[in-house]
Amino acid sequence: MISQPVEEIVSGRDIVIVGQQPWDVNIGSNCKNIAIELAKHNRVLYVNSALDRITLLRNRKDSKIIKRKAVIKGKTDGLIPVADNLWTLYPDVLIESVNWINNFNIFDWLNKRNNRLFAKSILKTTALLGFKDIILFNDNDMFKSFYLKEFLRPSLSIYYSRDFMLAVDYWKKHGTRIEPALIKKSDLCVANSTYLSNYCKQYNPASFYIGQGCELDIFTSSAALPAVPAIDRLKGPKIGYVGALQSIRLDIELIAHIAVTKPAWNIILVGPEDDVFSASKLHEIPNIHFLGAQKPEDLPQYINAFDLCINPQLVNQVTIGNYPRKIDEYLAMGKPVVATHTEAVTIFEDTVYLAENKESFVTLIEKGLQENTEELVAYRVKIAHSHSWENSVGELYKAMNQVI
Repeated sequence: MISQPVEEIVSGRDIVIVGQQPWDVNIGSNCKNIAIELAKHNRVLYVNSALDRITLLRNRKDSKIIKRKAVIKGKTDGLIPVADNLWTLYPDVLIESVNWINNFNIFDWLNKRNNRLFAKSILKTTALLGFKDIILFNDNDMFKSFYLKEFLRPSLSIYYSRDFMLAVDYWKKHGTRIEPALIKKSDLCVANSTYLSNYCKQYNPASFYIGQGCELDIFTSSAALPAVPAIDRLKGPKIGYVGALQSIRLDIELIAHIAVTKPAWNIILVGPEDDVFSASKLHEIPNIHFLGAQKPEDLPQYINAFDLCINPQLVNQVTIGNYPRKIDEYLAMGKPVVATHTEAVTIFEDTVYLAENKESFVTLIEKGLQENTEELVAYRVKIAHSHSWENSVGELYKAMNQVI
């Protein structure tokens, strides 16, 4: 992607963003990054999800829940300025938890009531801010925001698909019926992977791939990065993965195959393990090294210590459409990368070695280790930095202009 011409930028508009991830989330958030980029040219209200009753009961002592309770009770203001042209809103309503309801008619009635309360809180705030002729941007919130197009009456409604939510049981229960209907009635759908944009196109022809931005400031290869003694002392090629070790996403059999096939290689896994990983046979293979969870700011030094990075994904509904942000982090540090071939990863096909099976995965690691050059390192860094939030939102502007 390249930066958008000035004339294609949507500017001077009032944008309301809703979604699943609150502003005070502790992890990285696509939607927050998009909000910050949109606010460079527009006024943006980032609305946190309304607090539901079960979340309140389960987490009543959590400081974030206490804050939301105070807003609902009118003890503190829910509207908080974040930056120029950017506010976040903690809604002053408590909604019911409805996903457990099996009857579709009862679910729809209660969900519409929840949406009405949520919309009322938003409308009070947009009136206070003087927002007019709003654009509604919905970040994958298929339930609590399903009726917002009807209640807020935006001039343009956008649905953003960044994960295939229906692969998760919680969302599948009602989502298989609800999400296609929401995609269909939205004026515009955008997605961060080609898989998800094609999924949206089944229900709405105005669906576009807008790519993904990444925050890569700390991921810079440098001789000044501290060494990692636990890696440095290993003899032989160092093949590494950084990220959560989750059995629903990573192929344990593939990792074992690589290690057993090439006992002279060191397979280094950096990240927290789920129960399946903790109990897996991988811990019995001598050339597989588990280094545990590390601070996010320390991850570049681990990647820097690898000779090659891997993304050994399982191919399933959870992973097939996901944009692999970690590949950008690997590439930003100039590392050769071998990854499982999925539709979402094909955007890297001229930069990353894509493996179709466990045998080709081993062959491509050998190839990546052998043909690493300064020119390839520079090209990888260039590709990673082309995946910026400025460029992703530029593609969003282009899609908006086509529909407007």
